[in-house]
Amino acid sequence: MRTLLTPWRGVAAGFLLNGILLGTWASRVPAIMAHFHVDKANFGVLLLLLGLGALISFPVAGRLSDSLGAVRVARTIAIPFLVSIAALGFAPTIPLLAIALFFFGMCHGSIDVAMNSWASEVEKHMKRSVMSSFHAMWSLGAVLGAAGGYVATVLQTPVYVHFIVTAVMTGGMLGPFLLLDWQSTIRAVSGSVGLSLPTSGLFLVGLIALASGLGEGTALDWSALYLRDIIGTEESDAALGYTGFSVAMVVMRLKADSLVTRWGSATVTRISGFSAVIGIFLIVVGETLPLVVAGFVLMGVGYAAVLPLAFSRAAADLVVPAGKGIASVATFAYGAMTLGPFAIGLLAEATTMRVCFFIVGLFAALVAVLAPVLKQ
Repeated sequence: MRTLLTPWRGVAAGFLLNGILLGTWASRVPAIMAHFHVDKANFGVLLLLLGLGALISFPVAGRLSDSLGAVRVARTIAIPFLVSIAALGFAPTIPLLAIALFFFGMCHGSIDVAMNSWASEVEKHMKRSVMSSFHAMWSLGAVLGAAGGYVATVLQTPVYVHFIVTAVMTGGMLGPFLLLDWQSTIRAVSGSVGLSLPTSGLFLVGLIALASGLGEGTALDWSALYLRDIIGTEESDAALGYTGFSVAMVVMRLKADSLVTRWGSATVTRISGFSAVIGIFLIVVGETLPLVVAGFVLMGVGYAAVLPLAFSRAAADLVVPAGKGIASVATFAYGAMTLGPFAIGLLAEATTMRVCFFIVGLFAALVAVLAPVLKQ
């Protein structure tokens, strides 16, 4: 086992774990909504709590990653994160589900900041661009989580059984890789811990991350409902949208590092923005399952490299420490990823889901426009 514990695999395991748990949650959203009899607007409020949990965790996780070491924080958070997905399945009432979602969001946000900080250390150690490959593992995890949800739905497995089996299997298989012998960079930090927002030098980077996070969050939380309610698919087929999105992200993220080396961050980001816009256009105008799934695939291709490049740029900033920089960009990225779906839920009740996706497409165009700020 020790020969398998390389720095890349250690970080990849953390990203994989995070993706599996988020994909598992997303795959059972329709079942959870049906169980609690909540509409889109009220479910958006529950998603708001998930987002608030993540937002609160970002500055704390960034501070701890800088002062205690990113790897130590990641290991510590992994266990309660696994517990949190099981808690979501066992929540018997809406208030308890809300508490579980808030806790789930805190764990997700904390481990995400820590893992990206650790990933930036390994990237420097390896002396080449590898950040996208780590995020590919997150996307692969999301695919596995969504696929598991598809199987669980077809087999009519209760949500609580599905979630606890996922927690046990994921922890058992990936936990040992987090025990890698690695010494994270530790920095002296000062000042109080507050909401971490990008400074002037990272503000436009944060806007790109926000646009990308909004697209990813919309696909995560609303793709299944879009396919079921707008396209009229069966519940089992409704998971195909996010599955296609996630598969595309895996493939693109595995290729992105070589593309960045060849073309540069700005060019890759600009092309990515255009791909996301085209994909969302197909989703908005599409009337058939294959066409809309194709739109989600192009959407996944478009967003795949954007967040890794934004985090890599934040970690490489010459003024802001890596943990703080990543936490500030993550506030915009994951704030949009988790709070955006809340706004989408409210807007969907007032308009239509097609209008919501069109607005997401406008933000995708912003990625292409601001692409030059991601030059290393």
